[in-house]
Formats: sequence, C-alpha cells, structure tokens
Amino acid sequence: MTQQPMTQQPMTHQRIYPKSSKGGNIFPDIDFRSCKAVRAGNLVFVQGQTGLTMDDEGFVGEGDPAAQAENAMQNVREILEAAGARMEDICKITTYVTDVAHRERVYPVLARHLGDTYPCSTGVVVQALGKPYADFEIDVFAVIPDERA
Repeated sequence: MTQQPMTQQPMTHQRIYPKSSKGGNIFPDIDFRSCKAVRAGNLVFVQGQTGLTMDDEGFVGEGDPAAQAENAMQNVREILEAAGARMEDICKITTYVTDVAHRERVYPVLARHLGDTYPCSTGVVVQALGKPYADFEIDVFAVIPDERA
C-alpha cells in the first residue's frame, strides 16, 4: 500500500498594526512598510519594542532605561493580545541595552511583566540602538498553544 502525500493547507500571515515609516519618527523620508507583529499559524513574532509609544510618535523614558523597559513591556502585552496571544505564551526574548549597567535596572521590570513565564533569554550590550536616546529594546517570540489557537 502506498502512502498518499499529506496535503498542506496554505499558512496565512496576519499582520498586526501594519504601517509605513513615511512621515513617522524612525524613517520619515522612507516608505518602509512593517508591522508591530506577524502571526503565522501559532507563532507570533513581535517587532523590537523600546520606549517608543504604540503610535510611534512619542518616546517614554529618555535617559531612563527602566521606564523604556516598562513602556516596551506594556506595548508587548498590547501587541500580543492583538495577535491572540498572552504574555505567558512568550518563549524567547532578546534584550538589548547600550550599557551593561542598565541590565540591573531593566531586568526587574521584565521579571514583573513576565512573572512565571520563564522564557529563554539572551541579553546583548550594543553600542547604540535606532535612536540616540534609546537605551533598551526587546524582541519577543511567542507560541500560542494549540488549544487556544
């Protein structure tokens, strides 16, 4: 008996908060199109979050990496919820700080938001981020459990 090949259903990608950078805060002269997250099946990929407000027009916490982390984590929660995910669905985070000393200020903020999530975590110290006043950024990857997908 020959086994029939499995038919794969096409995966659709849901773009969460799509927009163009044209006229915005980051690349005002370039029409770079991106979104805050992409949901591909059960996977959710979140754009790096900083002190930049959800509308990309303001910045929270200039000179205060803990305030930037607080804003970023509030953004992450809102973005995940828009994608149908929760904070406890976070599997992997990568944090970026511009000074190793900032880690002591931002990790308590992350711990408070992540609670008992226990994601895999990578911390990177970089020379600079996208704007000179940004001291913190976080990338988030989440997987929505099948029973909720």
